Amino acid sequence: MDLEERLALVKRPPTEEVLTEAELVALLGREAHPKHYIGLEASGLLHLGSLVVLGFKINDFLKAGVRCKVFLADWHSFINNKMGGDLEKIETVSSYYKDAFRFFCPGVEFELGSELYKGNDRYWMDLLRFSKQITLARDTRCLTIMGRTTKEKLDVAQYVYPPMQATDIRAMDLDIAHSGMDQRKVHVLVREVFPSLGWKLPVAVHHHLLAGLQKPEGAGIDEDAESDKVVSSKMSKSKPDSAVFIHDDADEIARKMGKAWCPERQAEGNPVLDFAKQVVFHEMGAIEVVRPEKYGGTVTYESYAGLESAYLEGKLHPTDLKRAVAAGLDMVVAPVREHFKGKKALEEVMAIVHGEGKPLAAR
Repeated sequence: MDLEERLALVKRPPTEEVLTEAELVALLGREAHPKHYIGLEASGLLHLGSLVVLGFKINDFLKAGVRCKVFLADWHSFINNKMGGDLEKIETVSSYYKDAFRFFCPGVEFELGSELYKGNDRYWMDLLRFSKQITLARDTRCLTIMGRTTKEKLDVAQYVYPPMQATDIRAMDLDIAHSGMDQRKVHVLVREVFPSLGWKLPVAVHHHLLAGLQKPEGAGIDEDAESDKVVSSKMSKSKPDSAVFIHDDADEIARKMGKAWCPERQAEGNPVLDFAKQVVFHEMGAIEVVRPEKYGGTVTYESYAGLESAYLEGKLHPTDLKRAVAAGLDMVVAPVREHFKGKKALEEVMAIVHGEGKPLAAR
């Protein structure tokens, strides 16, 4: 595979940003198998955004010859109070993630945060070196990477989270730091600080965050930050009807899509069209809309552009769009759903998520 083909794979959707493309070209030109990572908190059941869209991008990297790693961030999960801060539950969820990504992204490697830190004196010294290069105010501006704001009552450990995430990149000697757009701030910070320490500067690749199915709330966590506006409307495990989980069956997917916010003749901010573009058309060459003759009859759209154009012109009703996209999503989810059918790992995570009758949002 030549350089142009490898570059096209890294840049293709769901990629939204590369910092910087020139550095990426140079990296791919000199390294046959550059080292990549994406870090994941153990935060509950996986959904289309956290496995499928993310996995699409990992698979692009793998095809481009990149050595890919999923970093199971157990200590970060503990700091951020995921699974109620219970390390045993975090370990169980991390194992479930490992199973899911091993299935969806064959060839990906894994590393557990606690294993990276164990007996690693250099890591903790590097953490201090990095932290001495930034102010508390600069660190605070990065707290949105963990879905937190200064309006909340935060503990000191949570302020250590961004410097740890940055130091992880140094500790694993990475060439490519990959994340959703919600993690952009810490990668920008890395790119500001690493040169002053003489550390290798990673290329940062940020992929699209799949929209939540509910009407966007409007302002983000910080109203002056565009990346935070993206975060505020993304798919969320804490709002079950805003997300399509990888274990949802066809009826559940159809139910959620039926309730989805889908303003007529509007593409911007429309989650149903976002799902069609980012998931269905990524895997399928067409979307078939089945409807009675009196409503225009069955029609097949062979490109997202054609589908969006028909919707904007009022030739496609929201109800028909939702049904067609739901059918496509079910086809994409079916293999991974079948993989987990009857597995103890899924039962354990389900028990954790729904334990004691509390919804995930309350944990």
